[in-house]
Amino acid sequence: MNSFLSIFLLASLSLSGKAFASFSEAWKIYQSGDKNKYPQMVSELIDEKMYFSSVPFIKEYLVTTSRVNDAVVDKIVDRLITEVGVKQFEVLPETILGKSNAPTIRYILARKAFRQGKNELALKYLDKNIEDWNPVKPFALMLEASIHSVVKHEEQATRIFKECIEISQDHIKKEKDKDRIRQLKINRDYCLVGIPRSQFAMGKFNSAYSSYLDLDKSSYIWPEILFEEAWNSFYLKDYNRTLGKLVTYKSPILGYIFNPEIEVLKALTYMELCLWDDTKNSVENFYVKYESDYGAYNKYLDSLGKDYRQYYSLVKEHAEKKNKHIDILGNALVSIGRDPAYLELYSSFKSGKDEIERINNVPSDKMRLILGENLKETLSLQRDLIGSYIRGQLQLFAAQMGKAFEDMSYIKLEVLSKRKTELYDNVSLRGASRARGDISFLKKTDKQYFWTFNGEFWADELGDYVFSLKSECR
Repeated sequence: MNSFLSIFLLASLSLSGKAFASFSEAWKIYQSGDKNKYPQMVSELIDEKMYFSSVPFIKEYLVTTSRVNDAVVDKIVDRLITEVGVKQFEVLPETILGKSNAPTIRYILARKAFRQGKNELALKYLDKNIEDWNPVKPFALMLEASIHSVVKHEEQATRIFKECIEISQDHIKKEKDKDRIRQLKINRDYCLVGIPRSQFAMGKFNSAYSSYLDLDKSSYIWPEILFEEAWNSFYLKDYNRTLGKLVTYKSPILGYIFNPEIEVLKALTYMELCLWDDTKNSVENFYVKYESDYGAYNKYLDSLGKDYRQYYSLVKEHAEKKNKHIDILGNALVSIGRDPAYLELYSSFKSGKDEIERINNVPSDKMRLILGENLKETLSLQRDLIGSYIRGQLQLFAAQMGKAFEDMSYIKLEVLSKRKTELYDNVSLRGASRARGDISFLKKTDKQYFWTFNGEFWADELGDYVFSLKSECR
């Protein structure tokens, strides 16, 4: 038995809590056997903050009812999903979820449709009005804008992204829960960078460059967006600024970032500047750093299979330094540990475990047992959801690494071809005696400043670096 589940054995040992009226009322409804009254029972339990313990009841109600035609029930469903997170309900089939018209359910259906590539259906789910005050509104706007961006409705996407920023900020001002505030800030910032992403997709690289600057460097998502800025500069052919963005990742502050494509873009940028030695060194350093560990990384993932319980414990144990992993896996686990989606899942899991103590205060032995089983079921699912997410991320890193090796092989062959062409054309291989950079090659706008670089990294200047290398292409 898992350690966190064994805690439930202690529930029957503590009967010292007061007998809450809400629990008594919930017990009466349960004893009646009328599943149509389950939403009222869940409402009583929600009043006692028994959110995760209530989930199986509302799921059973959705499965057994023919159709939810009650606005009060929709509000109860909304309130519950807001507390436990959408993942607990995403596992339900669309036919079950479609019985409810609750905004959170429509949001879940839209997410499922979007992942399946059914963009028009996803927009249809979001088409019905969701009041601005509804907790799901900021996230629904983020999803709606993202869908419009994917289907190339860029102007509409930009308009909705701006609305998302405003609504998210309004919710932040009113919210008191720190975890919820973090989620809202991340949602707001993703909407903010949705605008330059749309501009980038339309080829408006100069506009995207300016829009990316609107994201504050204190944002939780800024480090990952830095890579996007580097690509945007690459498409602007501002290769020195691309290299400047990428070198920022060498800062110890950003040591948790794991993205092998950073190295690929660096090598590709050197190649565009015809700096063959720099390109070659970047490729060779990549192979030295990752080649030996890559096979071991894939072998380790294969050994875990689909055992979500093992994946669940990986991030936590690595953070506590209980296990020593190969470098690639260790870097990936550190990156996942800072991932907003992981933090949201794990935060919900911890909140669910807080209900264990409240179950001890339930006056009825039978009700206490039932709620304990419900909580056990819900937390088991939450643990598996966390494990599934970690597994998916680790597999994604493996795929990115494989693609990076392919790209590096191409770059290596391209450099050899370019060198060979220069030799045949009797062109001297420049670079042996050249100076490494000149201020005259710098480009900057009126919004940018110039600092001399002495090897330091300052938090307020992260991302402002720019190289001053001269292209050696002829």
